[in-house]
Amino acid sequence: MSSTSPLPGTPSRRRRTLAAAAVALVGAGALTASLETSSSAAPAQPAPAAPERYVGSVEVVRDAGAARTLSSDADTLRGTVFEDSDRDGRSDGEEGVAGVTVSNGRDVVRTDEQGRYELPAFDGMTAFVTQPAGWQVPVDEDGVAQFHYHHLPAGSPELRFGGLAPTGPLPSAVNFPIVRGDEQAQDAQTRCAILADVQTYSGRELGFARDGLVADLVGLQRGEQEQRLAECGALMLGDVAGDDLGLYPRIKDVLGASGLPLRFVPGNHDIDFDSTDPAHSFDTFKRELGPTTYSYDVADVHYVVMNNVKYPCGPAENADGTRPHCADPEGSPTYSGVLGEEQLAWLEADLATVPQDKLVVLATHIPMVSFADATSTKHQTADVLKVYELLEGRPALSVSGHTHSTERMLTGDSYAGWEEAVGVTELPFPHVVAGAPSGDWYSGDLGVEGRPMALQRDGARPGFLTLDVDGSEFTDTFHVIGEGAQEQMALSLNSPRWRDWFTKLVDFAETREEGEWDAVPPVNVNDLGDPGVVTPGDLAQDTFLTANVWYGSSDTEVSVSIDGGAPQPATRTQQAEGEAPNTGARFADPAAATRQLQVARFGFESTSGNEYAQGFELYAGAEYGPGPAQPGNNLADRATHIWQFRLPAGLAEGVHTAEVTATDVAGREYTDTHTFEVRAELPRQDFREDVFEETED
Repeated sequence: MSSTSPLPGTPSRRRRTLAAAAVALVGAGALTASLETSSSAAPAQPAPAAPERYVGSVEVVRDAGAARTLSSDADTLRGTVFEDSDRDGRSDGEEGVAGVTVSNGRDVVRTDEQGRYELPAFDGMTAFVTQPAGWQVPVDEDGVAQFHYHHLPAGSPELRFGGLAPTGPLPSAVNFPIVRGDEQAQDAQTRCAILADVQTYSGRELGFARDGLVADLVGLQRGEQEQRLAECGALMLGDVAGDDLGLYPRIKDVLGASGLPLRFVPGNHDIDFDSTDPAHSFDTFKRELGPTTYSYDVADVHYVVMNNVKYPCGPAENADGTRPHCADPEGSPTYSGVLGEEQLAWLEADLATVPQDKLVVLATHIPMVSFADATSTKHQTADVLKVYELLEGRPALSVSGHTHSTERMLTGDSYAGWEEAVGVTELPFPHVVAGAPSGDWYSGDLGVEGRPMALQRDGARPGFLTLDVDGSEFTDTFHVIGEGAQEQMALSLNSPRWRDWFTKLVDFAETREEGEWDAVPPVNVNDLGDPGVVTPGDLAQDTFLTANVWYGSSDTEVSVSIDGGAPQPATRTQQAEGEAPNTGARFADPAAATRQLQVARFGFESTSGNEYAQGFELYAGAEYGPGPAQPGNNLADRATHIWQFRLPAGLAEGVHTAEVTATDVAGREYTDTHTFEVRAELPRQDFREDVFEETED
């Protein structure tokens, strides 16, 4: 989660704000946009049996006589990567696997002909194996990948959520079991799920994630894609929890119901906030979910996971004065987007083992750069230029989370603020911010399925991505939670009347006292009336048909046909040519903003005596309401994926239908329609009682 710019008057969040990002790298020429989605409500299709789940763990040997070692240096970690033929997790005479990459987070080595490795050992290290393509590491009972060993002899300092238990002296060997994948795993084609901020702060929010996200992940495995997704699994791009790390066991249990192998990226809400040392700020995350830095291979893709959430950041990060938020780590601890020299050195060593033409997927939580936080030095990555240098000449795609928005940015895209904040003038390869299954932090009114609408800060629906890989190319696909394949855009009218209504509510929110919910807004959705009716006067003052194509980008074409006429091109509100965000009522998404400015959930009240049942709760216990319906937090007043079409001023009075088609770079077309009216005068919105009144003779 990033620091957003919520509407004024919303309550301060009862937690420290943090950030992290998830990045995936893929060749710019290979990137293909897809606007397909998958729905858990789709009818089940016959499918082949899923591959058998390989449940097990890393073998930690403390009997010196049982280790097959090359030397006996006490400061050296040794072990074997072996083919676990009987799937019992024990290296009982089974063959080692040669040429497999093993690391301690600093050094990177390959196993010898017998599968043996040696690495320098140090306190606080995490040793891990890079899963080779065509092989599988074990998972635990929840599906969490098991490919690592944390070495912390004395354990974590005292932490609220426990951190890491003492590991004691260095083991005599750490052996990594792997098994050959089935026939499908040897194929160059595979599918991976990429999920950003699940970010459940409470048990109720975890239920929302179960009923939406997890149900969709199960549904996504139907049909021919089942085995391909089961091989790669799901990569969670950070903010797995929402500050309460004590929820991790249930979170894992719920996510594990997807049946997928699970891997995780650390986010700014996965931090041990009571840690005063960055070396221990993710100890509980490590205990429950795994390393914060690692890599793995699936088919022809090399995935790299890195931690760019520095907590607490300090004066060293503010040496040039550009990160004042890091100036006081004791009095005002916070995080910042930083990788650091040690991780960058590891990345260089890791990439040295990867063929130059192999697809690389680099996953962080905080974006390298983003449209949503383009001017921020906290919510973008300080050492991004070094990452670009290391990836130069490689096919790459950056995938991240954190902003609770969807941003599909292509090679050459540029926005104002990047250069001053982190030195980036334009993108050297595509960058994707993956959206959030939690949407706008589970806010907004409840939909018909009982889950919050949670429209994101750019108007996008809650969702996630998949990468369909075929050799060195892949297609990225945005999936709207709970919807079918054609649900890819929202259409609405942006009229002068709607802009006036929008402005009144935004002004009200700016004067609203923080946490005070009794004030009655100057207008509500009933005052707006029917937004699908406009007058000739509205048309003369610029009325736009707005298409928010949630995963649209610079290579997306959007056209509009009115009443069956010839398609005409719509205009994207952002050209990604170095400009600042175009923001405000004129550039907003009315479909989303109307709902964000009128949240009836504020009004929930009861006489039950349960204080938590009044209004609703978000974030780390922040209370919203009870009170009249009013603006929520974030507002879709800008986005990278909004297109506008100015309705003709001479449009005849009557009913009209607009057909909108979005075409992606692969030629896939997605079409939706919007029906509206032009009337000389706005029709009355209430029941006409006067026509039934008796008149005197």
